[in-house]
Amino acid sequence: MQKTITLLFILCAFTAEAQIKKLFKFSTFYIASNGGTSLSDKDVYSVSNELSKEVIQTPYDYSLTAGIRKIKRFQYEGSTPFKDGTESAYGDGATVGRNPFEYLFEIDYRRQEGVEYIDQNHFLRYVKTKWLSKIEYVKDGFADIEYFQSSQRLRIRGNKKLSFNIGAIQRLSEPYGYNPLEEWLLDNGNLHYTYLAIQEGYSVDVNASEYKNPAGEIVATSTDVWQQVVIPSVLSDYVQRKRNELANQWVHSLVLGFDYYTYSKKFWLHTWANFMPYHYDDGGQYTYHNFNNNEQWYDYSGGLILGCKLNKNLGAFVEGRYNNYWSKEWYDYKIGINYIIF
Repeated sequence: MQKTITLLFILCAFTAEAQIKKLFKFSTFYIASNGGTSLSDKDVYSVSNELSKEVIQTPYDYSLTAGIRKIKRFQYEGSTPFKDGTESAYGDGATVGRNPFEYLFEIDYRRQEGVEYIDQNHFLRYVKTKWLSKIEYVKDGFADIEYFQSSQRLRIRGNKKLSFNIGAIQRLSEPYGYNPLEEWLLDNGNLHYTYLAIQEGYSVDVNASEYKNPAGEIVATSTDVWQQVVIPSVLSDYVQRKRNELANQWVHSLVLGFDYYTYSKKFWLHTWANFMPYHYDDGGQYTYHNFNNNEQWYDYSGGLILGCKLNKNLGAFVEGRYNNYWSKEWYDYKIGINYIIF
């Protein structure tokens, strides 16, 4: 009995090792750092009793990217020897890939024009002839969007190039549409910002022209500085804190989509789209329905990669992706021509 158990254990170990090797076969792990000069120093002059100058410096731009990916290249993507973290692999956003099972796990920490943020893009995609499923996590710090998403779809094949799909999609995110400043609006539409700042721990002495933060430090000695410098920071901190206090919200939606791909050495077209026309209303306090006059809304995303070689010398291309979720949009694109002289 002991020999049988030992044999089964060894067999399971070899099987697990074989599956792990198969899982990571042809995958690429990469770490890359990129950097460069940001905005040049800017001289700012001011005149009170005497001329003064302040130099505004912007630290250099940089990015640090790490990830692992197993995604078969489309023919139009060509072949590069290394991943450096700066590529715009638009085809990664397609619903259908070239292999049945593909994945990407990537995190990108960067600073651009003095602003630091983190981007993340992780997904698992499994595609069969009649159905497909995908789970992903997206965080775009520059666009201020973050969500988890999963979908299960029936795949309806039109032909080898074109396929349609229909199914359900589930998303988990912060309650987009919620504006914590609305409760501070007056009847005339203005914001009662001073009272809000006082509730946040600030103190105001108009007679002495002293405005203090919660720590008791003077942050402004004039109304102009208080309104133009301090209050924007107070409002930003308040909104961010109130948003972070709320639990993430589920959105269950119907999704319709299509994928189209054709390639030749002189012309290629890869395009896809996802359309969500209906979203289940669970009656929650922070559901997006409440911020959209209790009505349905349209969420959608898509991509286009088009290239053509008009002759031996001239070629043109268009590449881009577009997303619009909860009335928040983010996109990127490239367009250009190439002319080879020989």
